[in-house]
Amino acid sequence: MTESRTGAGVTGLRRVFRKTLEAIVVLLVVALALVVVLGVGFRKAGAALVWYDEAASILLAWLTYYGAALVALTRGHIGVPVLVERMRGRARSAVLLVGEAAVIGFFLTLAWAGLQVQAALAGTALVSMPAVPAALAQSVIPIGAALFVVAQLLSLPGALRGGSGEPGEGGGAVP
Repeated sequence: MTESRTGAGVTGLRRVFRKTLEAIVVLLVVALALVVVLGVGFRKAGAALVWYDEAASILLAWLTYYGAALVALTRGHIGVPVLVERMRGRARSAVLLVGEAAVIGFFLTLAWAGLQVQAALAGTALVSMPAVPAALAQSVIPIGAALFVVAQLLSLPGALRGGSGEPGEGGGAVP
């Protein structure tokens, strides 16, 4: 496969990944807003929802993890861009790759820890929603960490070319 075809494949995969994450983030924002409005409305009416606080907390955590993966796709955080942008050649690539290895290593460790949490929570349920397994609520830890790693890897080629990882920057293909 030629380099341009490989680059086009990565760009297409990035686009699908970005659109999927955007859809999930929008759904989570809408769900969180709905839960908050319902919670406030019922509380004002004197009939507070028992599950409101726990559901809102879980949705906020999910929004944070999925949103972080979306931002990682554009290399919007976890980095020192000024330092890397001022470097050239092999030094720049080396610093970028060492930083990338550290970030990916951290998130792989987080995914592993999340799986340990899953195992520890097996058979337990949420306090205010006993029909919902606690492991389901905490599944965002390993899933979010894995999504972050995928986002970092998909944006790495653009970063190595000198851009933010977004297509069209630093020599990346325009979608």
